[in-house]
Amino acid sequence: MTRGDIGAFVAHCDKVIEGEEDALLSDLTFAVKDIIDVAGCRTGCGNPDWLRTHEPAQQSAPVVRKLIDAGATMIGKTVTEEMAYSLIGENAHYGAPVNVNAPGRVAGGSSSGSAAAVAAGDAHFALGSDTGGSVRIPASFCGIYGLRPTHGRIPLEGIMPLAASYDTIGWFARDPAVMSGVAHILLDDWREPEILTRLYVPEDIWALADEAVQAALVPALDRLEALVGPHQGFLIGENGSIEPQAAAYMALQGREAWETHRGWVEAENPTFGPGIAERFRAIAAIADDEVARWTEWRGDFAGGLCGVLNEGAVMALPTAPCIAPFTGEPQGRLADVRKRILLMTGAAGHAGLPQISIPFATVEGCPVGFSIVGRRGGDEVLLDLARRLNPA
Repeated sequence: MTRGDIGAFVAHCDKVIEGEEDALLSDLTFAVKDIIDVAGCRTGCGNPDWLRTHEPAQQSAPVVRKLIDAGATMIGKTVTEEMAYSLIGENAHYGAPVNVNAPGRVAGGSSSGSAAAVAAGDAHFALGSDTGGSVRIPASFCGIYGLRPTHGRIPLEGIMPLAASYDTIGWFARDPAVMSGVAHILLDDWREPEILTRLYVPEDIWALADEAVQAALVPALDRLEALVGPHQGFLIGENGSIEPQAAAYMALQGREAWETHRGWVEAENPTFGPGIAERFRAIAAIADDEVARWTEWRGDFAGGLCGVLNEGAVMALPTAPCIAPFTGEPQGRLADVRKRILLMTGAAGHAGLPQISIPFATVEGCPVGFSIVGRRGGDEVLLDLARRLNPA
């Protein structure tokens, strides 16, 4: 397939910006999710009304400028789900980018175009965002690497916010060496990886995954144990339930998203596609006492998990509970998939922890991602483990 065949790139920004010569990332190309500013282009955020009501960016986001200064050539902007507010990879206005590694199935969202472009070989790497799993899930569904960095470690200037206390900027690549090269540019305070002494497995989260996914990732866990040592099982949920993972996320992220975009939504009355429209109606009704209750829960949860994942420790889990759904599945089925995903991705999001998805296995011919979560600021450890666990 060629670049035009997979529907990964937006039509309203065909700009190419050459990178500096003889720099660390020279000879590499990259794509940019269309919630990130590129000078001279409108940032569309997956919605035609947003595109229509916003002027072209005066300057590129710092993450884009840093990569160009480091030698990488920017080749275009990629399709995102509307307002970066979904995990599936189907945009009612711009379509579903093709997942070349799982034909007939979605690429995952909301960084669908970035993941699809990298999987198809149209770019060496691509920028995406991850609030509730929007890098991790497309990485798993498309069979590529994807990193959600420690929350707050990479500045978000020049990027459309969704929920500031969860938002991160991450990236995709097919090669762990490229993942690490990008990290050396975007992580200003690069640190040498520490020695790992403890490996944890959240047994209740593993149990959420389809049996075939669990079985496919046993060899990955075995290889990680060979590097770190035997794993210790524990339960991440409170009182025997992990349901709060998703409930807290939907309430807290939803309130932040509404506070961020309420003014624009009420002024413009934008046309949202299925799923997104219902989501914006729901978040407008989130009660203050619900936000207060889940804010307290999040503080307790994050403190407890960070107490486990401190220096020298990592946690392993499936990236997604299932393989990529088929395109065009009913909204009710996709809502169930989204909830299962949030139960798995919520831990890193609530606690602000870094998580990397490694393409390690297949089920029914479709990619399955293996994830490692590290301590706050432990991004380098995850990138090092991705290189050492490279199944190729």
